[in-house]
Amino acid sequence: MTQHESKTTSPDALKIAPESPLAADLDLLFQRHTQDMHADTPPESIHMLDRSDLVAPDIGFFVMRDAGRPVAMGALKRIDATHAEIKSMHVLAEDRGRGLSRAMLTALLDAARDRGYRRVSLETGIQPTFIAARALYQRAGFVECGPFQGYGPDPNSVFMTCEL
Repeated sequence: MTQHESKTTSPDALKIAPESPLAADLDLLFQRHTQDMHADTPPESIHMLDRSDLVAPDIGFFVMRDAGRPVAMGALKRIDATHAEIKSMHVLAEDRGRGLSRAMLTALLDAARDRGYRRVSLETGIQPTFIAARALYQRAGFVECGPFQGYGPDPNSVFMTCEL
């Protein structure tokens, strides 16, 4: 996987690679991701996958480590031969503001291209806590779209897609 760096981390210290979502040292990432999703989103509109559900042949799960410490995660779920979905993208709050979300998104899009996908979609929240995420996705070329496979209309969701 491609190495990515931030302003405050040497290129050798920051790495993004495929890993198992069941690794014990990822507990904090999953706890924080779950807390964030439940903070202001109604339960019926939370579409995150359970940690164990991320262990599947159609899902690639990636972890960003800063000098070995897990600071971010993201997954790429196959929809069909040319279309994938970004799932469970999260950066620890104390590590935000360093460009790590952009680096993780870039790595996921690179992985999608490497796997032959021509389109990547995602679902995110409409709440104010998701404004920065939606802006990140827009800067990366994502545009709003309708619900895609497995989703229906949801007033608390924004669906986005990007042609690769």
